[in-house]
Amino acid sequence: MRGLADVSMPYPIAGFLPALLQEDDLLVRWTGGLDDVVAPVVSTLDCLDAYLDPWLTPSDFLPWLAGWVGAYLDENWPLDRQRAMVAGAAAAHRLRGTVAGLRMVLEYATGGEVEIEDSTEVSWSTRPEPAPGPLPPARLHVRVRVAEPGRVAVPALERLTRAVVPAHMTTTLEVLGRDHLS
Repeated sequence: MRGLADVSMPYPIAGFLPALLQEDDLLVRWTGGLDDVVAPVVSTLDCLDAYLDPWLTPSDFLPWLAGWVGAYLDENWPLDRQRAMVAGAAAAHRLRGTVAGLRMVLEYATGGEVEIEDSTEVSWSTRPEPAPGPLPPARLHVRVRVAEPGRVAVPALERLTRAVVPAHMTTTLEVLGRDHLS
């Protein structure tokens, strides 16, 4: 919820009146009252580009902006990570359902290094024959390395992963420290 702001009208309404009406003291004071009512709207419209920029928008407006671009936010994430997620939403949507898209979203969310092991196979043939046998089930193993693994909300990361990965994929998630070797 936006709070009260003490803003003044940059374009007083009385200045747009014909010169004859600008001499009427009552009308000038009445339009001055309207200036107080309209000033926040004019200020918002003057700053609209800042509201639509995820790096400049007020922090309480960021979740609303995230809803516009379809970005997943967790309120427990630091503000800079939330802003990065909203800023990268368009690029992430272009890569949705791919390993690169999952890596991008998880890097935005954690600020860590993401490794993904993909078990899916692709084959091709010059002859129209069926595949030589059943393919193994599609699965992903995601390993995220961050400086402080204890500060990562794993359930939120799992929800984010499920939202980005195709529904038929079985996914496992592992959060490790940067110094942990596998």
